[in-house]
Amino acid sequence: MITFIVRRLLISLVLVFFISLISFFIITLTPGSPYPWGELNPKISESVKANFRKQFHLDEPIWKQYWFNMRGLFTGELRSIKDGRPVLERITERLPATLALNVCAIVIALSFGLLVGVYSARVAGQWQDTALSTVSFALLAIPEFWVAYLLIIGLTEWFAVPLMGTVSHGIVFPNALASSLDWIWHLALPATLLALGSVAAQSRYVRASMLETLREDYIRTARAKGLPSEKVLYHHALRNSLRPVITGIGGLLPALIGGAVIIETIFAYPGIGRLGYQAVLERDYPTLVALNFITAVLVLLGNLLADILYSLVDPRVRLE
Repeated sequence: MITFIVRRLLISLVLVFFISLISFFIITLTPGSPYPWGELNPKISESVKANFRKQFHLDEPIWKQYWFNMRGLFTGELRSIKDGRPVLERITERLPATLALNVCAIVIALSFGLLVGVYSARVAGQWQDTALSTVSFALLAIPEFWVAYLLIIGLTEWFAVPLMGTVSHGIVFPNALASSLDWIWHLALPATLLALGSVAAQSRYVRASMLETLREDYIRTARAKGLPSEKVLYHHALRNSLRPVITGIGGLLPALIGGAVIIETIFAYPGIGRLGYQAVLERDYPTLVALNFITAVLVLLGNLLADILYSLVDPRVRLE
């Protein structure tokens, strides 16, 4: 196990290097100006533009720009083009909000995906299974941003319910409990919308795996011995059906991170997803470099965690 983890970490370092290199070239070669005042603003003198380019190494070749940005990222000296603040400081400010959003979305996706998948396998072929399958495919097909806009319009126009941001502005809360409930209210809808597609996908994985497991010989033997159907289903079949779910965890994390960019932007949620969206619009290269690097590291760690959990669930799998 230790040898496998060390080897995977070394491979991940190489992958992170190439991911950061390719993403940096794509960012810098994208049309657009990183200058906060605009490329053709006549009020800005050439000396000011030259000083700005020199400050952020924009007058250097691309490979040198990459070196300066990565060195600044690891030393903490990388600064945003937009406001000159340290990039890591800007990310750290928004990281707790994104972590709360993604943790809630993962819990919702795995919990409801598991429950719906097991129930669908239990009633396979019946009308309940057909209804759940239809809803799952609909959730996979419907864009999350479209549902988000419908809910925002409906709840705010019809019920005057505040949804944007993380707290209701202009309201004085009498105690900490009321403030916490307001924060949960603002977190619940974005997290649910972020998890919708993952709930549908996970439920299909669990259903298919459960149906395959229920056809195994040891399940027939357990039933022939007279074990209760609930024990056969949840004690014997469920554990061996978790392998595709755990495998999907590695792909769940990048999907949630990518979806968070859209959801956080729509709900004006102050997370790193919205920060990344604003950085793209502003051509804030240092911020984009840091966010891409952090995202790549999280995705690779998620895949490593999925492999380790896979071996723990299935004793037949050995990590070498």
